[in-house]
Amino acid sequence: MSDASIVAARPSAATELVLLFHGVGASAANLLPLAEAIAAARPAAFVVSVEAPHPSGLGSGREWFSVLGVTEENRPQRMAAALPRFRGTVARWQRESGIGPDRTTLVGFSQGSIMSLESTQSGEPPAGRVIALAGRFAAPVRRAPAAVRYHFIHGSDDPVIAARFSVEAAEAIGRLGGSASVDLLPGLGHGVDARAAQLALGYLA
Repeated sequence: MSDASIVAARPSAATELVLLFHGVGASAANLLPLAEAIAAARPAAFVVSVEAPHPSGLGSGREWFSVLGVTEENRPQRMAAALPRFRGTVARWQRESGIGPDRTTLVGFSQGSIMSLESTQSGEPPAGRVIALAGRFAAPVRRAPAAVRYHFIHGSDDPVIAARFSVEAAEAIGRLGGSASVDLLPGLGHGVDARAAQLALGYLA
């Protein structure tokens, strides 16, 4: 890869692929501690912290789509425009690792979780598991593929993306017959703390 994505682990005989996607205004380095923790706990995992493709309109870091002037009405369109490149990025790492969608996990934080979640809403799901940290769907849940397990981890005090989005998404997936869990962490704002990291590691086990 020619981008600034960071490979945290590249085992010679990988049996699973874990891709981490950071939030807007951040970079692959921001999720590297979590990526390294996953690599240590899952020695057969090919682990990559993926760099988003565009400079952020916030003045630093990267993004998949602009959040300047974003609204509930225009977010789905912005996400949809970015989704082909996102799916292509997942597919490139699957080719490089030799791992298919059924053994791929997408771990997203904030905008990274929006992209990860929405990638399961059309076409063949690119992964068998999505772990959404402080995230949400761009639009109400439309489908719950049987092959995908969803795990929502959210700070109860998140001022950026309200925790109710995770709760509502998990409930909607359940109503559609899918598999979803939700963990709300008291006192956590818009971030990933040790509790969230441990929950994510647990869902990979």
